[in-house]
Formats: sequence, structure tokens, C-alpha cells
Amino acid sequence: MNKQTKRVFIAVVVLWFIGLMVWYLHDLNIAVLNPRGAIAFRERRLMIITVLLGLIVVLPVYAMLFGFAWRYREGNPKKTRYSPELTGNRLLETIWWGVPTAIILTLSVIAWNSSHALDPHKSLSVNAKPLTVQVVALDWKWLFIYPQQGVASVNFVQLPVGTPVTFNITADAPMNSFWVPQLGGQIYAMTGMATQLHLVADKAGSYDGSSANISGKGFAGMRFTVQAGSVDDFNNWVQSARNSPYSLNMDDYAQLARPSQNNEVKLFSSVDTDLFNKVLLQYMGPVREAYAR
Repeated sequence: MNKQTKRVFIAVVVLWFIGLMVWYLHDLNIAVLNPRGAIAFRERRLMIITVLLGLIVVLPVYAMLFGFAWRYREGNPKKTRYSPELTGNRLLETIWWGVPTAIILTLSVIAWNSSHALDPHKSLSVNAKPLTVQVVALDWKWLFIYPQQGVASVNFVQLPVGTPVTFNITADAPMNSFWVPQLGGQIYAMTGMATQLHLVADKAGSYDGSSANISGKGFAGMRFTVQAGSVDDFNNWVQSARNSPYSLNMDDYAQLARPSQNNEVKLFSSVDTDLFNKVLLQYMGPVREAYAR
């Protein structure tokens, strides 16, 4: 096999491998690469840009690694040219220092801009009345409170498509992390602290949500479903929640907050007034009375 034939063979193998990987990833439903919301789309674009910029350095480095290993192997029958004068060569030094430096500077600008553009506290520019959902991470389940509708649910979220949603998030358990991969990135849930996350579902569908922070033996089953549908679907769901035989006052909440695993979906027809803030303020210590006034 001559040199040209070898090069053609290697090129064919590389192209075949790339095509196989593209085909595999296309058929594989990776949540973060299959976004269904404006925030998730922008985050996917950011990941792709970052990976492509990194490949500008990674691919040549690995190509040279295998190339040098092959060319300078002990069993190479041909004499390889020794070029000590290349040490300190200005052109080569500029290339292998300049290119990574330019990439790092580019990534720095992208990271700065994206950190501000994707700030989880930043409201979404959507021409629709926002919906507020209060989230409490428990052992090992998620409680979702709809203060505007006066209902609540365990391990289930119903959203109208195209409606911006403000998630107010806290925890009444070990630190956790709220994550719906197809709608946006994760954000931590901590006791005595409320964080915000703004998301919107652009397409109807059922999306998996989960805990993204290990929190004990029930962590694997700490999952929930986000159902995005029409406004009518949302109103019908709210009505079904109001017909539930269960209510959620502070005594009921104390029972719900006890550790339990693999919890099924449960709806509550009413919720104690300001339950979310009461859960939050119980960890404020001496200042909770001041917050309550």
C-alpha cells in the first residue's frame, strides 16, 4: 500500500466515523440537545459554539500526538529528520500560543455576554402574562404551588405553551437542584434562600424534570413531569386540581415534608396562604419575625 492509498484509506475511515457519530447522535434523544424552550435553545447554541471553538485546539493536538507517535516510533525504517533549529521559531511559537490565546479571549467574551443574557433572574421578553410557580424541594419529591390559582401538586407541573413562567425555588430538605433539561439549565434549591428561574415552553409536550444534585437514598426517584399544552389544557388541569379531595395547610404540609421515596403525582385543591414564605422563613432564625411583619 503506497503513501497516497494510505492517506485515502485514513480519510475514508475518519469520514465514516464522523458520519456514524452524526447518525447516532441524530437518533439519540439527548434532552439538552433537543430543546423545547427559548432558554434551552440559547443554551444549546452556547454549548455547540464552545465545543467547536475547543475543537480548533483539541483536534490538531490529537492529530499531532498520533502523528508524532507514528513518525518517531522506534521501528520506523526511514530516517526522520532532526530539526533542533525549530526550537524558538517565532512563526511556530506565534501559532501555538496565539491560537489558544485567541480562543480563550473569544470564550471569555462569550461567557461574559451569555452570563448576563441567560441570567436566571432576568425576565423573558414574551408578550404574555407571566405565570408564577413556587417550588419546594423536599425529601425526595417536589412540591409545586400555584399562588395565583390557589392549587398545588407533587411531582407534576402544568404550563401553557408560550407563557413565561417564573419559578420561585427553595428547599425544606438538603440542598438540591431544579432541572428541566429541554426547557433550561439547572438552578440550586437551598433552605432559607429563594432563587428564581424564568423559563418558557415553545412547544406542547411532556418534559422530564429531575433533581440534579445528589441528596440521599431517594435521589434517583426524585423526578417530576412538566406538561406543556394550550391555555384550555392548563385551565382544565387547574379545575381538576380544585376538585381534588386533598388540601394543603401547615399540618398537611408537615406530613408531606417527611422523607418518602418514589412519590406519585398528587394534587391539592387549596393551599395555606403564604405557605412558600412560611417554609422559607422557618430557617431565618432571629430575623424571621422581622420578615413576617
